[in-house]
Formats: sequence, C-alpha cells, structure tokens
Amino acid sequence: MKLNKIREVLEERGISQMWLSKRLGKSYGMVNAYVCNRTQPSLDVLLQIAAILQVDLKDLITDKDERE
Repeated sequence: MKLNKIREVLEERGISQMWLSKRLGKSYGMVNAYVCNRTQPSLDVLLQIAAILQVDLKDLITDKDERE
C-alpha cells in the first residue's frame, strides 16, 4: 500500500535520497524504506521532510483514492 509520495516529490525536484538522508540525519536505508513505502515515517519525521523539501505536508501523503 502506498501511503506517502516522498518518491514523487524527490523526482519532481531532482533531489536524491542520499541528499535527503544527510539533511534528515537518517541513514540512506531508512530514507529508502520511506521512499519505497516499506515503512512510514512518524509524523515528526514527515514534518521534517516537508520542511527540508519546502512542500506542504499534504504534498507528501496520499489520499484514500490514491492508495493501491
């Protein structure tokens, strides 16, 4: 099930997962798990990601219709 759109935002902005992991202070593996929707970030981490990427929190989460 796809719950976040972190991958889409990174691709739209041309930002690598490695760059995000360094800015977030998390391992590449953890950020990759978020991006691939294998695990979901906590609300605090999601807010940090939104701030780092300069997007609204809503841009990082899917709505019910988008979930597979």
